[in-house]
Amino acid sequence: MENIVEMFKQDFRYYGWVGELLDDERFNVRLGLSVLFQELKLCCPHDVQLAVPSLCKALDNDKAHVRGEAANVLGIIGNSEARLCVSKVLQDESPQVREVAKDVLEEWE
Repeated sequence: MENIVEMFKQDFRYYGWVGELLDDERFNVRLGLSVLFQELKLCCPHDVQLAVPSLCKALDNDKAHVRGEAANVLGIIGNSEARLCVSKVLQDESPQVREVAKDVLEEWE
């Protein structure tokens, strides 16, 4: 994990790819991104917001698991732009995505 954190610290372009990485079929990749953002939020709280545009775009993905994971990572980031994006999926067609969005928004209250 330390190596990946260092990569993000050295090259901010990685933040822009996070939404696309959530479309990976491998659960471990998606779970790893959540863990990564928990670490990045601790060490680089101002930098994690760079991923918000990519994650907000992922909320429009056709796959519910991508939308749910994006909402989860936006929840970790927790800035006002992330909150706004998550609130938009409270009406998602997928009950699982709606539940993730609801949980994320409740954590911020």
